[in-house]
Amino acid sequence: MPTLPKLTEERTTYVALLTLFLSLFAGFSWYKSHQRQPITLKPFDLALLGFATFRLGRLATYDKVTEPLRRPFTRTKPDPSGVGDTVAPRGAGMQRALGELFACPICTGTWIAAMLVYGLNLIPGPTRAFLGMMSAIGIAELLNAATEALQWTGAAERREAGAKS
Repeated sequence: MPTLPKLTEERTTYVALLTLFLSLFAGFSWYKSHQRQPITLKPFDLALLGFATFRLGRLATYDKVTEPLRRPFTRTKPDPSGVGDTVAPRGAGMQRALGELFACPICTGTWIAAMLVYGLNLIPGPTRAFLGMMSAIGIAELLNAATEALQWTGAAERREAGAKS
C-alpha cells in the first residue's frame, strides 16, 4: 500500500495536470469570448474529431514512431500474452503521471481532442486538413481491425467445422 507522502505526491501531480488542462480551456474560452466569436463545432467536425482522436491517441500511445517522445515517461515491454507490447509508466511524481497519461490512448485522446477543438476554432483551415488525414487513417485502422476479426472468426469456425466432420 502506498505511503501517505507518496499518495500526496501522486495527487498533487494529478491536480497539476488537471489544473493545466482546465487553465488551457479557460484561456481558450476567455480568448474566444473577448474576440466576440462563438466556440463552434459542426457535426461533420465532430465525426472527424472522433476518428482523428482515436488514431492520434493510438499513435501517441502505441506506435513505434512516437516511442522516442514517450521514452522519458514510459517503458515498453513485451505483453505477457505474447500478442504485442505493453506501455507502462516509469518514475515518480510528474514523470509517472505523464507516463500514465501516455500509456492510455483514451487519456491521451482527451488532451488531443481538446487541442484539435482549439485548432478548429483558432486556425480552422490547417486543422481541418490535418483532421481529414488523421480521420482517414483512423477509419482505415478500424476497417482493418474489423476485417482481421472477421477473418480470424471465419478461420476459427472453419477449423471447428472441420474438427466436427
